[in-house]
Amino acid sequence: MKKVNDEYKKRGRNILFSVVFLVLGFILAFSYRTLGINQESNSMKSPTFTKGEDFREGLISQQERNKELTDEIAAKQEEIREYERSFSVGEEDHASLVEEAKNLRLLLGVIPAAGQGVKVTLKDADYDPVEQNPNDYIVHESHIFRVVNELRISGAQGLAINGQRITANSYIKCTGPVITVDGRTFPAPFVIEAIGDMDVLSSALHLKGGVIDSLIRDNIVVTTEQSKDIRLSALRNES
Repeated sequence: MKKVNDEYKKRGRNILFSVVFLVLGFILAFSYRTLGINQESNSMKSPTFTKGEDFREGLISQQERNKELTDEIAAKQEEIREYERSFSVGEEDHASLVEEAKNLRLLLGVIPAAGQGVKVTLKDADYDPVEQNPNDYIVHESHIFRVVNELRISGAQGLAINGQRITANSYIKCTGPVITVDGRTFPAPFVIEAIGDMDVLSSALHLKGGVIDSLIRDNIVVTTEQSKDIRLSALRNES
């Protein structure tokens, strides 16, 4: 009986081993098959995957290049804006220089002048030559210089005496009842014309205790007139 049992146990172990080996064989066969399918699938997908990677890398590279070009364009645009700003400043500087040159020519009297301004007329006062000193009643160069200097300080761009343009270097000399301006002789009345802001020039002349008041104290007959159209010829040097 014991022998029979041993045989049953031996046969049972053999059957168990057979089942185990069968299962292992099935597992190995399935694993190999699965591995083969995966390898085949990977080998089939590899070209597509490679192309996708190439496309992705190319797209990234193109995006980086586009950014570089965009940055370059922005830099060039800034250069253009800077040039435009400098050109604008240059134009303003040029216009300013042209204006300064024009004003200088006006002051020098080398070009004709026209515009608004004032006219100041100085005349000798009436007097009795027997009882009074004529020099106390006639216009002298000092009177003319007072008017001219006040007008120049107040912004006059062009000045003339009896039509003769004058400058800062003009020679003015009184000889009896006449005056000489840069070699030209003029009798009274003496008309001083100035181009500039007529309100400013007129106000400067009529300041309390200013030029007009001082001329009146010196017995000079003074009249002033504002004008919107004063025309001065260029400087004349003939004697």
